[in-house]
Amino acid sequence: MSASAPPAAMLLRRLRRLSWGSTAVQLLILTVVTFGLLAPLACHRLLHSYFYLRHWHLNQMSQEFLQQSLKEGEAALHYFEELPSANGSVPIVWQATPRPWLVITIITVDRQPGFHYVLQVVSQFHRLLQQCGPQCEGHQLFLCNVERSVSHFDAKLLSKYVPVANRYEGTEDDYGDDPSTNSFEKEKQDYVYCLESSLQTYNPDYVLMVEDDAIPEEQIFPVLEHLLRARFSEPHLRDALYLKLYHPERLQHYINPEPMRILEWVGVGMLLGPLLTWIYMRFASRPGFSWPVMLFFSLYSMGLVELVGRHYFLELRRLSPSLYSVVPASQCCTPAMLFPAPAARRTLTYLSQVYCHKGFGKDMALYSLLRAKGERAYVVEPNLVKHIGLFSSLRYNFHPSLL
Repeated sequence: MSASAPPAAMLLRRLRRLSWGSTAVQLLILTVVTFGLLAPLACHRLLHSYFYLRHWHLNQMSQEFLQQSLKEGEAALHYFEELPSANGSVPIVWQATPRPWLVITIITVDRQPGFHYVLQVVSQFHRLLQQCGPQCEGHQLFLCNVERSVSHFDAKLLSKYVPVANRYEGTEDDYGDDPSTNSFEKEKQDYVYCLESSLQTYNPDYVLMVEDDAIPEEQIFPVLEHLLRARFSEPHLRDALYLKLYHPERLQHYINPEPMRILEWVGVGMLLGPLLTWIYMRFASRPGFSWPVMLFFSLYSMGLVELVGRHYFLELRRLSPSLYSVVPASQCCTPAMLFPAPAARRTLTYLSQVYCHKGFGKDMALYSLLRAKGERAYVVEPNLVKHIGLFSSLRYNFHPSLL
């Protein structure tokens, strides 16, 4: 009878054998509940998740971010207004040695009024330096003002407390008369000026170039201490041109051009797949070990991590400086870049040989030099600074948004 049964009847009998207790049905239900219900409900407000409901939350979250940034800007302004000055003798950052180990150069222009971005950045660095104590005695804050006008109020205020280099002080504005110099080339030339001023003024071992809308994370100094004194003693890292301390969160997904992330993604599946398989087999009272189930949970975990957002799982690395990873750098962006002194001098030479324009900013120029000059560069993950500026210094932005 079974031999003469039509294919439809055989398929029907097989479907009837699938009960609620079968492995296939249980894993199917788990997949539907996870990706169709639980993850969307839990992650719909996570800005860098595929489950983020942009049309529902983006405008409100952007406005809340701007309001919070205004409050923090006012708090930073009050901080410096109440701080006793010392006639430029730098009361907030001690000068422990004639030759600092690390110079933190903050490049600033007069941005959107009211937000006081540079005050937020300098006040946070000062607070972290105080917490760091004697371990950071070889660190020096240095402000580089590249605003063409004399109206940069925040830079004038900070000049009472931090050494300042003013690029346009007492000089003619060459850029207004030269139509060939666009804003992207000016930004590159400003960067060259600030990097060169840092080297000439202090002759440090390292220069950390920070844009004035990049707030340092709490762990920045312990992590840099570990990276520079331990990890960068390794031969393949020692001669790097630069180390990036920031990469945009929206570009940190696994599905990206960086091949190293694919290896990491597979590693996530190889780690979580067997673990979830063991948990499932134990609670489902299944005997032995199943390779198909392990393959399912490997793909399940890889999909979940990617869709929720790799950025959020990278935060687990903040538990210890030794957990931070250093991987080959990509081209975007330059909120915080660390240069060893010899590499900084090579960078000055390289940047003098390129011309920046729209579509080829200083970040792309730096990245293009890696292959052209046979150099290497790296980025640390997770980020060691937060990018708080929604108003670009290169282009007008009438509708600032988090994405």
